[in-house]
Amino acid sequence: MLELIAQNMAPIMFLSLIIFLLLGYPAAFALAANGLLFFVIGVELSGYSGGSINLDWPLLNALPQRFWGVLSNETLLAIPFFTFMGIVLEKSGMAEDLLDTIGQLFGPVRGGLAYAVIIVGALLAATTGVVAASVIAMGLISLPIMLRYGYDRKVATGVIAASGTLAQIIPPSLVLIVLADQLGRSVGDMYKGALIPGMVLTGIYLGYVMVMSIIKPGSMPALPKEARTLGSGVMSLIVALVFTGVIFYFAMGYFEKSGSSVNNSEILAAGVAVIVIYAVAVLDKFLKINVMSRLAQQVIIVLIPPLALIFLVLGTIFLGVATPTEGGAMGAVGALVLSAIKGRLSFPVVRDALAATTRLSAFVLFILLGARVFSLTFYGVNGQIWVEHLLTSLPGGQLGFLIVVSFLVFFLAFFLDFFELAFIIVPLLAPAAEKLGIDLIWFGVILGVNMQTSFMHPPFGFALFYLRSVAAKVPYIDKVTGIKMEPVKTSQIYWGAIPFVFIQVAMIAIVIAFPGMVMHYKGKPIDPSKVEMKLPTMPGLGGLGGLPGLPGPSGSSGGSGAGGLPPLPVPGSN
Repeated sequence: MLELIAQNMAPIMFLSLIIFLLLGYPAAFALAANGLLFFVIGVELSGYSGGSINLDWPLLNALPQRFWGVLSNETLLAIPFFTFMGIVLEKSGMAEDLLDTIGQLFGPVRGGLAYAVIIVGALLAATTGVVAASVIAMGLISLPIMLRYGYDRKVATGVIAASGTLAQIIPPSLVLIVLADQLGRSVGDMYKGALIPGMVLTGIYLGYVMVMSIIKPGSMPALPKEARTLGSGVMSLIVALVFTGVIFYFAMGYFEKSGSSVNNSEILAAGVAVIVIYAVAVLDKFLKINVMSRLAQQVIIVLIPPLALIFLVLGTIFLGVATPTEGGAMGAVGALVLSAIKGRLSFPVVRDALAATTRLSAFVLFILLGARVFSLTFYGVNGQIWVEHLLTSLPGGQLGFLIVVSFLVFFLAFFLDFFELAFIIVPLLAPAAEKLGIDLIWFGVILGVNMQTSFMHPPFGFALFYLRSVAAKVPYIDKVTGIKMEPVKTSQIYWGAIPFVFIQVAMIAIVIAFPGMVMHYKGKPIDPSKVEMKLPTMPGLGGLGGLPGLPGPSGSSGGSGAGGLPPLPVPGSN
């Protein structure tokens, strides 16, 4: 019996961890306690294992070094920076301005508010990277407006929860940072790989809203004319965009003539064009010249600052100017500047942002430390070999592995937070994926899209609980219309989320079927047949490769020697 337990220590240890977590113990302490408990058992049973357990008491001396490896990990510094940036932006009222402006822009269209929520969700994801901040902000601001103008409760709550979870997959997502760290890959490459899938998922959300607006037009009516406070003026916005394109064209020509490289000229020209149109809009508004419509002014003034912040963070990372940690630091400073410009930067805002950042960072750190204790024991009982053999023996090769892992992560996401999945499950899956020849950035993006479902599917979806916390629980009087509104039921939030869960599952299949969506991070492939190697020639010099012939033994030119070198003496000759 002892031999059987000792030789199957790895699966017993893994199942025990799952039981601890299902019983409700905090993940960090469940990991650490499980690791220490089985370390003691493993040391005592090592003699019965037939060499499959490699644990001894002195191995515990490695724990301080493993902890220091976590504490000195510079990549993980990006997490507090991006968290702080997101919370400051949420407090600055940027989400409110974006939702109001884009809602007015799409107001005349059926489903316009739903389009606005999804677009703002994508913009907030690219600036905050924090799901809670996005869902709570949009739930507080847009849900009452959507209900006021007759939106179906299931549609409204589903759109808000789903668009908030875009912060999981659109850079600078926190989970992408953790996945890159656990997979041993560059955060910048992970961001590049996830960018297109995130944009495609946003497009699918918009497509779903468009289809629903056709099938069930009554579920998402257009804004009534009296609610469009910015009036019309789309043509003015189109003219402003054309004007921006013209400035970009001439600026790019100027920078190219001045000797800048092509890439730099495009970036510089885009910067000049954006600054010019922003300055024109600001002057037009405050000097009351009224060249632009109010709608065009508001769209330009509201949209450009967050887009500039996105470029400051992601653009510098993609261009190789800054590391993700440095990009996060610049983003945090940029968020403070934007908040100050809006007049909403105060000590309570900074204090609350620092407190929330500290809580999340401590949560991540403790899970990581617990995972280090668990992995020390798990690797000591050859658990990684057991997992690798289990996964690499699946039928279907790479595709079979990816399908089974996707089902596994989707199921575990019902019970585990995405941080717990990243720290517990991913280190066990990565070696098997690498052995099967799967690109780990592609694998990480698949896992990131999959973990997004952990926020959406009932009964434990965090995005659903965030929305539940800010949605009306009792009847209330609408501030604008004075009409008594019914509360939002929890069942309506759950039913609204289900279509988007299916969309996210479909997105997992799309990323698996079309790896090129992610693989572009490697850049354009090099064609070996077009690679030419030329050695520099030196005119007037003879010999191989332009080297002069060296004199032979008789003083003549050593042209008969290879490459102009003198012939080697034959043994036995004079």
